[in-house]
Amino acid sequence: MKIAIAADYAGFSLKEKLRRRLAQEGHEVVDFGVDSTESCDYPDFAQPAARDVGQGRSDRGILVCSTGIGMAMAANKIAGVRAAPAQSEDEVHMTREHNDANVLTLGAKYLDEERALDLVHIFLETEFAGGRHARRVAKIAQLERVSEPRT
Repeated sequence: MKIAIAADYAGFSLKEKLRRRLAQEGHEVVDFGVDSTESCDYPDFAQPAARDVGQGRSDRGILVCSTGIGMAMAANKIAGVRAAPAQSEDEVHMTREHNDANVLTLGAKYLDEERALDLVHIFLETEFAGGRHARRVAKIAQLERVSEPRT
């Protein structure tokens, strides 16, 4: 599987560990940075990785910041991306099975390497259930085309 990966400074260490492990497992990992723990802005790294997924160049994306929330917010601005922050096995499983999430965002503040890797494996191995869930995901895709006027 081809995986886009990125982090901000707070997620750098965990991203590096995940990147190495996923490559060892035979995945093609495309690293969109960051390359150090020097302070930076997470949207600068979330958006290029998310765009790679949204445009179909990568199969899935993994983004890491302190909480996973900021990365999810930035990634979800990209058409075709359904990014979800998750900390539990059930959250990851459900967001893949029911929401067809294609980007997982993780919080380095809350997860060690082994726990994060377990969540990533669930994310990569869980299939989308389709059925009634496909109708709902299609409605999300329609929302991407709507632009509300500012007042």
